[in-house]
Amino acid sequence: MRTLRAPLLAAFMAVSLSGCIGLGGKTPPFLLTLDADAAPAVGAARTASDAATLTILIPTAPQKLRTPRIPVQQDDASVTYVKDAQWVEAPQRLFQRLVSETVAARTSRVVLDEGQYLTAPGEQLAGQLMDFGVDARSNEAVVVYQAMLVAAGGKTITQRRFEVREPITGKIEAKPVGEALTRAANKVAVDVAGWLEG
Repeated sequence: MRTLRAPLLAAFMAVSLSGCIGLGGKTPPFLLTLDADAAPAVGAARTASDAATLTILIPTAPQKLRTPRIPVQQDDASVTYVKDAQWVEAPQRLFQRLVSETVAARTSRVVLDEGQYLTAPGEQLAGQLMDFGVDARSNEAVVVYQAMLVAAGGKTITQRRFEVREPITGKIEAKPVGEALTRAANKVAVDVAGWLEG
């Protein structure tokens, strides 16, 4: 019995470990993220009074976007998802980070994250990420962002809708879809930065 105990224990531990680290599960071959085309210069310093800062909030999103998967609008009533692809984190968070990087790089504003807002409650950029996926009817990546700029103290609110469509080169698969969505998201972020600076 003693001679059998060690191999059996080793086999049990191997099975248990594989279950813990997901060796038996199916991991998507593509984990996608968004990279900003523009970023603030390294070492550049900016100063602003509390009221002159801009906090960019994580946008709200409809249910079909509150998932790491990428929605594909088949028709007016049907939604599927891109096979074997998902975002590394919530798309709303990825988009918020990309917009923050772009606005900081292309404007003179001091841009803050949500966690820093209480230290310098200036203007806020909120909004809704209304679409962030694929339109199968036109074979395009679609990004629609309804922005809302709230003045310091909440005295005025300005809204503007941004939409960019980018063609998907090839089939609706993880890599071409991720590339097209990144291009579209960067164009929206540039448009947002231009609106804020203007």
